[in-house]
Amino acid sequence: MGIGADGWAGLTDPARDALARADVIVGGARQLGLLPEEVKAELVEWPSPLLPAIPGFLDTHRGRDVCVLASGDPVFYGIGTTLSRFTEVRVLPHPSSASLACARLGWALQDVEIVSAVARPVARLHAVVHPGARVLVLSENASTPAAVASLLTARGFGESVMTVLTDLGGPGERVDTGIADGWSAEVGALNVVAVECVAGADARRLPRCPGLPDDVYEHDGQITKREIRAVTIAALGPEPGQLLWDIGGGSGSIGIEWMRSHPLCRAIAVEPNEDRAARISRNASRLGVPDLRVVSGFAPDALADLPEPDAVFVGGGVTVEGVIAAGWAALKPGGRLVVNAVTLESEALVTRWRADLGGELIRLAVSRAAPLGGFTAWRPTLPVTQWTVQKEDT
Repeated sequence: MGIGADGWAGLTDPARDALARADVIVGGARQLGLLPEEVKAELVEWPSPLLPAIPGFLDTHRGRDVCVLASGDPVFYGIGTTLSRFTEVRVLPHPSSASLACARLGWALQDVEIVSAVARPVARLHAVVHPGARVLVLSENASTPAAVASLLTARGFGESVMTVLTDLGGPGERVDTGIADGWSAEVGALNVVAVECVAGADARRLPRCPGLPDDVYEHDGQITKREIRAVTIAALGPEPGQLLWDIGGGSGSIGIEWMRSHPLCRAIAVEPNEDRAARISRNASRLGVPDLRVVSGFAPDALADLPEPDAVFVGGGVTVEGVIAAGWAALKPGGRLVVNAVTLESEALVTRWRADLGGELIRLAVSRAAPLGGFTAWRPTLPVTQWTVQKEDT
């Protein structure tokens, strides 16, 4: 059951009836404290950490009428979706914090980007900061607005307008507005940050389409170059919710841009070099996908216990025995395997694989204009042979 900061007064009659019938009411201390004395059910606070405690809690109270309280809408970044993985639930929603914030601001909810910073890195905001964008950040606590302001300022979006809405719907509701660069307001723990993004002259723009400039990445030369990267992401064909294995992660650029294509896309970068593995994590955080998983180890052994991928990219270690075979074997039916070969040896290998499995083989060559004495000439980069094959559905 969703409950707002206005507590009992904001509940519907069906919600009040459900609470009156309940044998057990469970929630956080703040939510339980909103209930009046006439509610006679046993009140139970969720333990911490919550997730491991759910099966035991359900066993303990099996056969009883249990009501779980959640802030706002229980299926909007809430406990409702978590509980539904364990048992059947009936949801009685309350307006979400996002709905209330947009109502106060007069924003169209469907046009707003929403980022949760509750038990998640604020760095996720990087992926949605664009000139003119409207963003809602669901705060973890009173320190979140300052972290948002710091991130925006560092990105060159310090002129962005921030509105922090505290205790939405409650008697102590409060609104603070200011500019990210110089934000200093003291706010309560229960808040939502609304951002109207304004790009300064020094703003670094990071479009969602593949092919970010190479210099946004920290790298040691092991990076799939911008133009090749854009073609590679297109060949991999990311779809919402799908998982990519990026084998031989290097700088992490393929996995990062796969995840940036849609908030539900997931990626695992496998990289044996520890310095590069750490670099991948830093790049992922700076580019708004801190949830990218980095596995430090050598393929194919490091692939053994990973979840089945929907797509596999092999950019490093192409000629290592068993790498392509392991990626192909793990790939889900209908999934795509893309291999980029630069050396003659790796090119010969993918040619043999194509003879067995089919697929498309293309050669990519990019030249860039560069000074030559007092003139300008084309300087070619190393050509890349790319093999793409899709696994048949079974």
